[in-house]
Amino acid sequence: MDATIPAPQGPSALPAGGAAPAAASAAPAASGVTRVARAERPLRVLAAMSGGVDSAVAAARAAEAGHDVTGVHLALSANPQSFRTGARGCCTLEDSRDARRAADVIGIPFYVWDLAERFREDVVEDFYAEYAAGRTPNPCLRCNEKIKFAALLDRAVALGFDAVCTGHYARVVEREDGTRELHRAVDAGKDQSYVLGVLDAEQLARAMFPLGDTTKEDVRAEAEARGLAVARKPDSHDICFIADGDTRAFLERRLGSRPGEIVDLDGEVVGEHSGAYAFTVGQRKGLRLGRPAADGKPRFVLDVSVVDNKVTVGPAEALDVTALTGIRPRWCGEPPAAGGRFGAQLRAHGEEVPAVVELGGASASDGAAGAAGSGAGADAGGELTVRLERAARGIAPGQAVVLYDGTRVVGSATISATERAR
Repeated sequence: MDATIPAPQGPSALPAGGAAPAAASAAPAASGVTRVARAERPLRVLAAMSGGVDSAVAAARAAEAGHDVTGVHLALSANPQSFRTGARGCCTLEDSRDARRAADVIGIPFYVWDLAERFREDVVEDFYAEYAAGRTPNPCLRCNEKIKFAALLDRAVALGFDAVCTGHYARVVEREDGTRELHRAVDAGKDQSYVLGVLDAEQLARAMFPLGDTTKEDVRAEAEARGLAVARKPDSHDICFIADGDTRAFLERRLGSRPGEIVDLDGEVVGEHSGAYAFTVGQRKGLRLGRPAADGKPRFVLDVSVVDNKVTVGPAEALDVTALTGIRPRWCGEPPAAGGRFGAQLRAHGEEVPAVVELGGASASDGAAGAAGSGAGADAGGELTVRLERAARGIAPGQAVVLYDGTRVVGSATISATERAR
């Protein structure tokens, strides 16, 4: 069901610089509810409500801050399941009902928007295409870039909303000049700034992340204190559109069986597979090798070649990467004028590695000029080289590298190639 939100009677003005301030929070009150400071300038806010505890508390905080909040659940599957399977999957009918009940408790209007076709085109089809090309995509980044902060945000702005509020664990910091920066969350274990590293300056100007200064434990306690039934609902894990967690079977249903060889670094055949596309660099489980390595140590996927349908395996140390090339950089604000030293995060919950970044192709300053009419920080073109100061393992083309300056997210790029340690 795609319910239509009534258009506002008049335009709702943005604060100076187009920034939508996140709700500030004070210390938790005795009731367990974090008392949120009233916003100096109330906004019309569209709260994306997944049916989980984080988005419910985020919407509640935005409403308590005095904003005019409307909740919306995104129907991302054309044929949603009735119920979730534990912590796997999302976007089920159960999730939609949980989101509606949370909105009722908060006291805000609630709608369901059908974005299933857009999600299929921009996220699911991209997922198939990337694996078919031998790359390992991150669908969560693609969903944030194409769905939550593109399709959803565009529709919200068209209806007169000032900002989109989500339950992501990240912080938006507003500078004195009115520009905004994306920073890591206080809760390092739940920090989601990595999957938000694709947001540009215009998207950040309309983003609201009320949970960035709170731990997950405190969010659950607050949900209970607010009377939200989702307070102890398990977090969803894995890929939301692969409810059973079996990525190999999901891909094979679409891409078919393509038998091929698994070889070691000497080119010797050590096993067979039903499709090279189902493997990713760094993978250890599910290789089904015919015989163990001579030294008895485990072997890992080192390379996936869809051209000759071959998977190469080898020892863990052969996974060490010292440099990588990133394409399609996206900057969370003004692009850096030149390269420099940054922290590089290579997985959603991976360790940050010190790195030297060199800008190549179209320079960052050229990218900024090219994006002047469409939002600075959008795809700048060109590429960048990231030289890691210590080796990282299991880095696959298709994944994202997100660059940090302290806690600030500088930008991101898609990894197109890696350089192994010698």
